[in-house]
Amino acid sequence: MDAQYWDDMYGSRDQLFSGAPNGVLVTEVTGLPPGRALDVGCGEGADALWLARRGWRVTAADISRVALRRAARAGADVAGRVTWTHADLLATPPPAGEFDLVSVQYFPLPRQPGDTALLGLLAAVAPGGTLLVAGHDPADLPPGHDHGFDPGDYHHPAGIAGLLGGDWTVLVDETRPRTAPAPPGTHHRHDTVLRARRAR
Repeated sequence: MDAQYWDDMYGSRDQLFSGAPNGVLVTEVTGLPPGRALDVGCGEGADALWLARRGWRVTAADISRVALRRAARAGADVAGRVTWTHADLLATPPPAGEFDLVSVQYFPLPRQPGDTALLGLLAAVAPGGTLLVAGHDPADLPPGHDHGFDPGDYHHPAGIAGLLGGDWTVLVDETRPRTAPAPPGTHHRHDTVLRARRAR
């Protein structure tokens, strides 16, 4: 799933996703004081725009230039609050300690030797900041379904919670029903959610 894959995916239709922010983000971030946010794999920008319209300063990163151009057009009203950033965060980590919120919504984060990509995202959370990770519950996949990938090859919120050190407080680590219908053609009925706060 490289840049060309995602450019082709976004380019195949006028709008790939609903345009609404992810329900987990809305549930978990409403009430947090606005600060600096990193939206990992921002896609067409719905989450980044929701954050910016609530006072956050957002770095919205994605590997697809097609998605970023589309997002920037949708966010003309908050152009000064969002920095649309072409980046492969699996290869190049974000700046350490820079963000009051690092939001990782349904981002395929593969297990790697040394887990440099995951550790880079954790390190990006500022002291006192929040890590928010949401994923699809692998238990929703039908038995024997050939879904083209092995869920065990990727990090999931509960596993990430187990990797956090003593400078983190896990606030949410659970599986819950989705707040929005599953994407067409998928079997996703539940989200797995991790919200953790780094010590100051």
